[in-house]
Amino acid sequence: MRKVTFGGANSLDNFFARKDDGIDWLMWSDEAASVMMDYWKTIDTVVVGRKTYEVGRKMNKGKGNPYPEIQTYVFSRTLEPGDDPSVEIIAEDAAEFVRKLKRRKGKDICVMGGGLLAKSLLEAKLIDEIGFNIHPVLLGSGIPLFHEMRRQINLELLDCRQFKNGCVYVLYRVKH
Repeated sequence: MRKVTFGGANSLDNFFARKDDGIDWLMWSDEAASVMMDYWKTIDTVVVGRKTYEVGRKMNKGKGNPYPEIQTYVFSRTLEPGDDPSVEIIAEDAAEFVRKLKRRKGKDICVMGGGLLAKSLLEAKLIDEIGFNIHPVLLGSGIPLFHEMRRQINLELLDCRQFKNGCVYVLYRVKH
């Protein structure tokens, strides 16, 4: 069965981005780029919520799928299907759809951004790993990484690396 990973970059105080979607505080590094290059080789599918997808398109100067080499599923009840064959708009329940994706043949699946999407998938016991590049900054407010959940989710540390710029990469296995 395919593995589902939720990950990205976050501030120490639990935010993906500023309230205006700004990510000017991210500290890019060769070390983070290396981790990401290795990670992208293991996946062939991205699942993403509408808001995260629209931010990604905006950052991509409106040129379509921000992940053009990877099959992308966008969960939305308001977006219309486009003409990009690498993007499919999904209006059905995210947990049920990801459950079906896990059973299909292929590489692993990435949950990109979308703390609310991740919450629903964590609660449905569909996320297998959580990996983040934690940045040494307290934003004070913004778009939260994790939202309140109905139950505790236990994790097992698989990897932890301190980067030269002060960021810390962590990878956890979700205990089901």
